[in-house]
Amino acid sequence: MIEARSLTKSYADLRRGDFVALDRFSFTANAGEVYGILGPNGAGKTTALRILSTVLQPTSGSATVNGFDCVTQPALVRRHIGFMSANTAVYDRMTAWEMVEYFGRLYGMEAEELRDRMEVLFERLQMQNIRDLLGAKMSTGMKQKVSIARAIVHDPPVLIFDEATSGLDVLVARALLDTVVELREQGKCIVFSTHIMREAERLCDRVAIMHQGRLLAEGTLGELQETHGQSDLEDIFFDLIQKQEDNQASETTMTSN
Repeated sequence: MIEARSLTKSYADLRRGDFVALDRFSFTANAGEVYGILGPNGAGKTTALRILSTVLQPTSGSATVNGFDCVTQPALVRRHIGFMSANTAVYDRMTAWEMVEYFGRLYGMEAEELRDRMEVLFERLQMQNIRDLLGAKMSTGMKQKVSIARAIVHDPPVLIFDEATSGLDVLVARALLDTVVELREQGKCIVFSTHIMREAERLCDRVAIMHQGRLLAEGTLGELQETHGQSDLEDIFFDLIQKQEDNQASETTMTSN
């Protein structure tokens, strides 16, 4: 479903020269799988996901989604993905129904097909009581439901969640995670970025750990535990990050000397 090969994204910086936000990042994600991307702020998670969703173009490397190239076939890629993040906007002057309908029309859905799909989604996500509520009057949890509905209204095979639970209270976050599990059971390919280890342990079939744009480790939780000799994902994560930072500090010291 998703194949990323040596994705690199760099930006010009007048003071430091090129800043590399993503450094030769490669991974594959399959149908019926949640692929987790873990990393602290600035690790490159969002950059990678923006490339996959065609918002950014890579400096080098390539990526395909459901067989379509993210650079040369962006319109086809967008038809096959749903994207949701903590920063997904909800329009104040549109009702929940109008908002989801608007995005369904953007995806080219026919009126009857769209109406039937929305009825199913509003029932499944327990949104019937907010279908006529304006975005300006919605709670955070209500807005998250609308964001989920508009991301999946066109029933895409691939879904991308970028720090989607950030800032949510525990009840709303739990409901979102339950939705992700349901989508996986429907055979969706899901990429789920987070810096919350417990979310990754609960949801993810495989995990990539990133730091400063680089992939440090990848595998199932069991594989990572066996490779690194630790049972707790958080401990594995911190040890990998610490080793990487120690190595970089040593390299900097050697260079300065």
